[in-house]
This record gives sequence, structure tokens and C-alpha cells, in this order.
Amino acid sequence: MPQISCIKYADVLEARRYDAEYFKPEYLEIEEKLQSKNYLCFDEFSFITDGIHNSIDFDEKSDVLLFSAKAPKENFFDISGLSHISEIQHKQNPRTALKEGDVIISTVGTIGNCAVITKDLLPANSDRHVGIIRSKNIPPFFISTFLLSKYGRMQSSRNVVGNVQPNLYIRDMKKFKIPILPQSFQLQIEQIVKSAHQKQTQSKKLYREAEELLLAELGLLDYQVKHSLWFTTTKNEVSEAHRYDSEYFQPKYAEIIKKIEKYDGGWDLVKNTVKFKDKNHTPKRDQKYKYLALSNISSQGYIQDYQEEFGKDLPSRARRKINTNDLIISSIEGSLSSCALVEKEFDDSICSTGFFVLNSEKINSETLLILFKSLVIQELLQRGSKGTILTAISKTELELIKIPLINQSIQNQIAEKIQESHKLRKESKELLEEAKRKVEEEIEK
Repeated sequence: MPQISCIKYADVLEARRYDAEYFKPEYLEIEEKLQSKNYLCFDEFSFITDGIHNSIDFDEKSDVLLFSAKAPKENFFDISGLSHISEIQHKQNPRTALKEGDVIISTVGTIGNCAVITKDLLPANSDRHVGIIRSKNIPPFFISTFLLSKYGRMQSSRNVVGNVQPNLYIRDMKKFKIPILPQSFQLQIEQIVKSAHQKQTQSKKLYREAEELLLAELGLLDYQVKHSLWFTTTKNEVSEAHRYDSEYFQPKYAEIIKKIEKYDGGWDLVKNTVKFKDKNHTPKRDQKYKYLALSNISSQGYIQDYQEEFGKDLPSRARRKINTNDLIISSIEGSLSSCALVEKEFDDSICSTGFFVLNSEKINSETLLILFKSLVIQELLQRGSKGTILTAISKTELELIKIPLINQSIQNQIAEKIQESHKLRKESKELLEEAKRKVEEEIEK
């Protein structure tokens, strides 16, 4: 539906923007609401900068994390895919070195995501695709929550520039407005966010305990995969495997398989242990669906995000129907660890054909999740992958992988820990939403 905004020429000159998008009615409404309050511009109470502009000297042996635009989410960080920067470059760039309490906001990609740096994430530095907000007197968790509210999001999206690679510039962030709300209220919001973080920490701890429980059961708690620089194989083994790539015959794979075969509880092939749900499902054109792509899967084995679209607008790869307690596993080599348990809220959703969808009567879904994300099974998934342009593991290769039949009592313990972990994560998410809602309600009083 067409929209019309009447604006003054002086406002156009002041904004130095001539695109109609900048003056959309909803943006003007937000602007008017903020201006009706006592407010500060961000550069009045904080130091604002961005990350390193030079080429990055990566060093995975270093302890210094490099924060990029993919790290900040909704008031928390996903650091699973982050790289490390060299100690030397970290010391050479004190401006971009992060400090406890810094608010990090993504300025490319999903623009406007933000979270606060805590002590456990240091030492750390940042690249040029994030903004750093260092507050002088406003609690950082209140700032991040405000930026994630509709009053912050609107300012982020309004100031995006560029077509090929949209960007949010530091100069525009400095003009963002934040209402001056009571100090007691700001501290209340900060406490809610910190409580959410505590629940997240407990959730991650339970997940690690489930991993350790499984590995201890298999006798692999401290197991280190050994990569051989040279090795031999036989013509018969090559013919039997129908594979001619040398990596497939690495001795480390045979060693892993032997350890699985020695498990006291026994083992079996994947094809005899799980049921695949690989029948194509055609979405109804005028029905809305929650759609899951590889990027929506968290490193901790849960679905952290989704897209909601009508069937007619879904991509052609949206052809797998998923239900509660299904396990989805990426088939693409670069993201084989993208495995997730389908929770109740995603029952009857649609996922990409880039996933295998499966469940089992022999191994509960929580144990399957930990098993397929474990180092040893990940190595076997990697071994089974093949291709040139897009390397992936086929269903046939996956079916022939040997997996241990975990003792039922251990399965039950793993299930309890994962269920409690996911419960705490949901409670954390609800608290973060509550904090955001309270900020919006306080502004709208």
C-alpha cells in the first residue's frame, strides 16, 4: 500500500538524505516519539568506533578472539565460528581491542544485532564490520536492550546505506537517540539481562556435561584424533570403498571405527538404527510455515532462529517436513556440525533438503544429537563427504557409518541434561524478550 510522508526541506538538508525510504512514516513516528522525551545522542555519553580496517593476521594458537558481525545476536554472542587474531596485531591495535562492558553492534549482514562484552570473552579484538559503543555512565546492558527494541532497530535500519553490501556507518550511529529513563529502571533492565545470561551459562554447562557423559561411556573423554602424514592401503580396500581420494584411507578413521566396535553395549550401522524422513513435502502455497536453513542452527544443538514465509515464497529446497523430537543433521561438508533437536515450537515446520531428518526407536533424540555432534562421528561424517563444487555426505554413505548403541541408563541421563539445558535456554530467551518489552513500554508511557 502506498505511503506518503510530508517533510520539510530543512529536514532533508539536515539529514543529508534524499531517498524516500529514510522518511518512511514509521521512521518518522519513532523519531517523533523519541524527541518527545528527554534524550541523549549516542556520542554525548559514549565513545563510538569500529574494528580493524587493515588485513587480519589470523592465529588460531592465540587466545585473542576476533569479533565479527556474525557474533552478536539478541543480547548474547555466538562465538562458535569466530577466529583468533595474533597477539602482536592485538597489541598494535589498542583502539579496537575490546573491554568489559563494550556494546558490540553488527554493521553489515544482519545489521543491528548487539550484545555486551563480558570478562569471560576477553582478550578480544574486532574487525571493521562491527561498531563498538563504550558508555561513560549508562549501563551497557540497558544500551544493548534499547538497541534491540523497536526504537533502536528502527534507527539502525533507517540509517543503513548501500545496495550491494548494506552498511551502518559509525558517523550515523553517533546520532542515534536514547531516552533518559530513570537510573533505577536502567539497572532493573540490566539485572534481567544478567539473569538471562546466568541461565544461558547453566544451559551450556549442562550441555557440556551431557557430552562428557557420552564420551566417558565410550572411553573417549580425552581422545585425540591423530592425523597421519603418510600411510598405505590396498587395491582391494580401494575397490571395496569405491573411493580413490587418499584422505578417505587415513588411519585415524580405522582407529575410530575400532573404538566404536569395542563398545560394551554393541554397535550397528546407522541404517539399522535410525529412520530417515526423506520424502519430499510440497508446502501449501497460501499457508505460512516456519522455515529452517543451515544458518538457523546453533552450535549448541538447538534452532536459534527461523524464517516465516508463505509456501509460495519458500525456496525450492524447502521440502523436508519436521516434527517434535526429530533430529536434523546437515549434509554439507562445511557445516556437518549443524545438528539440532526439533522442539515442540517447530512441530510441522519445513527445513532445507540440505538436512537429513531422522529419529530412532533404539537411541533417544537427545543422545543422537550428542552422538552426531561428537568428535568421533563428525570425523566419520567428514570421511564420507565427497564432491567437487559442493562437497556433501550422501544418504548411502551416512547409512554405512557405525555408531555405538548407548546403554539405556546413560541415554536417560543425557536426555535429562539436554532437556534441562534447553529449558534454561528458553527461560533465558524469555527474560531477554521481557527486558526488551519493558524498555518499549517505558518509552511509550
